Amino acid sequence: MKASAAARRYARALFSLAEETNSVATFRDEIDRVGALFESDPAVRSALFRPLHPVAQRRSALEAICEHMGVSDTVRNFLAFLVDQRRLIDFDGIQQEFARLADEAAGLTKAHVTAAAPLDDAQRDRLQRALTARTGRNVELDITVDPDLIGGAVAVVDNVVFDGSLRTQLQQLRDNLSRGH
Repeated sequence: MKASAAARRYARALFSLAEETNSVATFRDEIDRVGALFESDPAVRSALFRPLHPVAQRRSALEAICEHMGVSDTVRNFLAFLVDQRRLIDFDGIQQEFARLADEAAGLTKAHVTAAAPLDDAQRDRLQRALTARTGRNVELDITVDPDLIGGAVAVVDNVVFDGSLRTQLQQLRDNLSRGH
């Protein structure tokens, strides 16, 4: 899911506060814990996200949850502001964008890798080093398996595709042979 423009603005605002107070890791952890609660408890999510209850009730419930979870005052106030502005619905996008900003500031990026078969530790390490060398950033691998690739892997890093699949290599060979090369 791509974050909306509003979600990106709110995430950047919170990220700026986090940088000013050297609290990026803390805020990210708190946002992730609140997000995990929303994900794991549909009743809580529904009660807070849907405007069936008055804003004051939703805000009070969210503050109680945050206090119970030990969420900092800044993040608690940020979430209350989202409730007041009827923007809690953008929470998932805000969480996603905040994580992206935090990773970017730390020099991290994610590689979405599709492999033909599960990768062992040595293969994962070699792939991670190769992608880190190519991108100039520390790469975290997110690997899925797709046997239709036949062999090899396809990695997508920051919208750049690194295709080392056997299927693509065979297609290139077929194209070269059909052109007479």
